[in-house]
Amino acid sequence: MLTRPHRLTASRDFSDAVRRGWRFGTKTMVLHLWIPHSGDGAGAAADSPDRPVRLGFVVGKAVGPAVTRNLVKRRLRALARDRIASLPRSSTLVVRALPPAAHASYAALGADMDRALARSRTTSTSARRSPSGTTA
Repeated sequence: MLTRPHRLTASRDFSDAVRRGWRFGTKTMVLHLWIPHSGDGAGAAADSPDRPVRLGFVVGKAVGPAVTRNLVKRRLRALARDRIASLPRSSTLVVRALPPAAHASYAALGADMDRALARSRTTSTSARRSPSGTTA
């Protein structure tokens, strides 16, 4: 279980991460990583470097019945919890499961998450453009 400060619960926060953040896809999931910067229009609280990393999960009905969706969500939550320390401070990560996640093993989901996070590290640190395509 994630501690309360790390949980993403408001729909607006999910929308912000999906619309403003970087997107990294794999076979089993899509990660949306939003790192708020000054001038984002998100407010001073969102720009605070002291705000903890927040995580949210989207597992739709296309993944399978409720039992399968809950299993996938528990696995993704455990994998993400172990990787919180590697995420940039004040960032928001939304993990959206794709239908192949229903049949993937825990190890396969972990490998996919690591692959997407590795791409996010190289993109967010070396990119000169913001996710929306405007110069930063």
